[in-house]
Amino acid sequence: MLSSQSERLLIGQVKAQSGVPIKTIRYYEQLGLIAAVDRTEGGFRLFSPQVLSRLAFIRRSQHLGFSLQEIKQILQIHDQGELPCEQVRHNIKVKVTEIDRRITELKQLKQELLDLVQTSPQVDSSAAPIICPIIQQPQIPEKRSPR
Repeated sequence: MLSSQSERLLIGQVKAQSGVPIKTIRYYEQLGLIAAVDRTEGGFRLFSPQVLSRLAFIRRSQHLGFSLQEIKQILQIHDQGELPCEQVRHNIKVKVTEIDRRITELKQLKQELLDLVQTSPQVDSSAAPIICPIIQQPQIPEKRSPR
């Protein structure tokens, strides 16, 4: 563990302790998600130990489906000394709505695929320039859900 909260971490140490690749750390810094607090005389980035919890937050947020832009907005609110919970709550509601829409679309696609397998026609392979009759059979008009 770290011996002192004032200790600075080189990017390799951040990688080792966070599990985040160096290239990703640099990318997050470029996007403004994290910041180096200083540089060595040789120009190497130095990070505060708090960057580790910030990287953990970014990874967890990505796992939950937040984009890097959304994460940046949340971190900006936090960096202003406020809790970003209202923004997070709003983003979660939007994500749940999107998931529900995608589930509906996937159920429709699943049914279409099952219908194709069950109703696939038998075609003479020499009859026409057909690649696969299962896919090329005439489509039944889609039942579109309102968006």
